[in-house]
Amino acid sequence: MATKSHIEWTEMTWNPVTGCSKVSAGCKHCYAEKMAQRLRAIGVDRYRNGFKVTLQPDLLEAPLRWREPRLVFVNSMSDLFHEDIPVEYIKTVFDTMAKCPQHTFQILTKRSKRLLHLAEMLSWTPNIWMGVSVEDERVVHRIYDLQPVPARVRFLSCEPLIGPLDNLPLTSIHWVIVGGESGPGSRPMKSEWPESILRQCRDANVPFFFKQWGGVRKDLTGRSLFGQTYDEMPALARQVHRPQVPQATSV
Repeated sequence: MATKSHIEWTEMTWNPVTGCSKVSAGCKHCYAEKMAQRLRAIGVDRYRNGFKVTLQPDLLEAPLRWREPRLVFVNSMSDLFHEDIPVEYIKTVFDTMAKCPQHTFQILTKRSKRLLHLAEMLSWTPNIWMGVSVEDERVVHRIYDLQPVPARVRFLSCEPLIGPLDNLPLTSIHWVIVGGESGPGSRPMKSEWPESILRQCRDANVPFFFKQWGGVRKDLTGRSLFGQTYDEMPALARQVHRPQVPQATSV
């Protein structure tokens, strides 16, 4: 089962695993945890375990049935490199993605050490993008773990941005997403933080995507930075395989 996504930088979500656990400050107000508890409360069977890591093997081959090319966020409700997910299961997820070259798959992890450890065991076809979450300077080490990973596109999600990131190592990084935290209790994002990241991306010629300012009502704070919207992205797999389709904006 795929779900159409309201996340600005993707189209669909695919969750062959659900559930996770907190590893750093960026996890404090995890949207996925809140959603999982809500779904459990209304009796959705996939979330019978709440936010405990749960494999969903019946969804492993779902992308094989999608006829139209899609931009897919993998495990929006989990972390594919969580320590409780067996290596063989992760390999099966990668095997499915490899069989679907028309789709572009976006994977995001906070567990960069395990990613780096397993990277050589996985099949990195060109349609698989790999990213790490970098919410503040305390977790910049995740970028260094990502840089050697042989994904065609390596990206950073600086969301929720809860501190300055003025010296990002952007060598071998192909895309940066920035966003403030949203919802009740959200921590504020100072304007100079995304502005600094934008300047660094311009200097390094890296596409920049500004997702949101965040806040309790993100619909009120909007997505405009310096009076404009930044939706820059690398080329999608379907654009690589179907060159007649115009490429996404990049810097």
